[in-house]
Amino acid sequence: MMALILLAILAVIAAGYLTKINISFYAIATAYLIACFGMDLSAGDLVKLWPVKIFFVILSVSLFYNVALANGALEKLAGHLLYQCRHFPNILPLAVFAAATLIAGLGAGFYTVLAFMAPLTLLLCQKTKMNLVIGSMAVNYGALAGANFMTSQSGVIFRGLLETSGIAKEAAFGYTSAIFVTTLLVPVVILGGYSLWNRRMSAISIQAEKPEAFTTKQKQSIFLIVLLMAIVLTFPILHLIWPQNDWVSWANAKLDIGFLAIVFTLVSMMMKLADERKVIALVPWGTLLMICGMGILIGIAVKVGVVEAFSGWVSGNVAFWLIPVVLCCIGAIMSVFSSTLGVVAPTLFPIIPTIAAYSGLNPALLFVAVVVGAQATAISPFSSGGSLILGSAPEGIDKNALLNQLLFKAIPIGLFAAVIAVILAQLVM
Repeated sequence: MMALILLAILAVIAAGYLTKINISFYAIATAYLIACFGMDLSAGDLVKLWPVKIFFVILSVSLFYNVALANGALEKLAGHLLYQCRHFPNILPLAVFAAATLIAGLGAGFYTVLAFMAPLTLLLCQKTKMNLVIGSMAVNYGALAGANFMTSQSGVIFRGLLETSGIAKEAAFGYTSAIFVTTLLVPVVILGGYSLWNRRMSAISIQAEKPEAFTTKQKQSIFLIVLLMAIVLTFPILHLIWPQNDWVSWANAKLDIGFLAIVFTLVSMMMKLADERKVIALVPWGTLLMICGMGILIGIAVKVGVVEAFSGWVSGNVAFWLIPVVLCCIGAIMSVFSSTLGVVAPTLFPIIPTIAAYSGLNPALLFVAVVVGAQATAISPFSSGGSLILGSAPEGIDKNALLNQLLFKAIPIGLFAAVIAVILAQLVM
C-alpha cells in the first residue's frame, strides 16, 4: 500500500503536468479510489482529510488583499516604486525585486504579482537593455520572497501546513519567519552581486513617466493592509519576548489571521473600496483547490505510514549534515515541474518533524531547505512561475531563446545559490 500511494503521488503530479489539468482533480479522485476501495475507509473518513483550516485561511486572506488589487492600489504602488529608481539604472534589478517583494508582502501573492509585474519587467528589459535572465529572476524572486512574508499568501499557507503537521502555533510563526528571511536574503545577494559586477559595463537607461497619484480609496486600502499586518505580527512577537505574560498569551491565542481578514474585508466592503464581485473573482481558486486536493492524498499517505517510512530512510541512509542539502535538491527537482505551494510543501513538510526527531537537526533549517530549493527552480518554464514569465514576453522578445535562458541559466544559478545558502544556514540554525 505504501508503494502504491507513492506511485500514485508521482502519477498525479505527472498527469497534472502533462494534461495541464489542475492536479487537485487527479489527487481527490486517486485518494477516493485508494481510500475507499483499497483501505476500506468510508467516504466520510476521506472528507475529514480536507484541510478545512488551510482552506479557510487562504480564502479569507485572499478576499481581503484582493480589495487592494481590485481598486488598483498595489499595481499603482509598483509603478511609483520603479519610478523612484529612474536615476539609478544599475540597481534596476534590485528595484524590480524590491517592488515585487513589497507588493507581494502586502498580500497580493506570488501569482498575482507575476501576472501584472512580469509583463512590466520584460518590457523594462526591452526598453532599458537590462539582462532578460536577471530581470526575470528579479521579479520572480521578489514575488516569491514577498509572498513568503508571515501575513501574505505563501506565508499563511506555510504556517497552516506547519500547524497541520503538528507544529505549535508559536514555533510555526518562527519557522515561517526563518523561511521569509532566507528567501529574502538569497536574491538580494544574487541581484546585488550582479549590480556591483555590472555597474561599469551596464547599458541600462531608464526613461519612466511619473505614475498617477493614489486615489482616496487606494490610500485607505493600503492603510488597512498595514494595520492588519501590524496587528497580526505584534502579538506573536510580544509573546516571544514575554512568554510568561498572561494577557499577551491570551491575546496571541485569540487573534487569528483568517477571521481578522474577514473582519477587515467587511470593513473594506462597507467603505466601498472595491467591487465585491471582482474581489471574489480574484480569489486564487486553482491554487486553493490544488493545495487542498493534494492535502487529502498526503493525508492518506500519512495514514498508511509513508511519512514515517520515508523519514526513517532519509535519516538512516543520508549523513546528517547532508540531509538539508538533499531536501533542498528534492524540493528543487519537484518544483521544476510542479508548484511549491500546491505540491512541494504539502508533500515534504509532513516528513520534516520526523526527520528532525531522528537526526537532531533544527526543524527550521529543514523547512527552510525545502522552500529555498523549491523556489530556486520555480522560474522553470515548466512550472507556474516560469510559464507566467514566458507568457508575458512582449513582441520583440524571442520566447524560445527566453525559455532556454530560464532553463539553462536561471535555474542553475538559483539552485547553486540555494545549496550554498542551505550550507551556510546550518552554521546559524
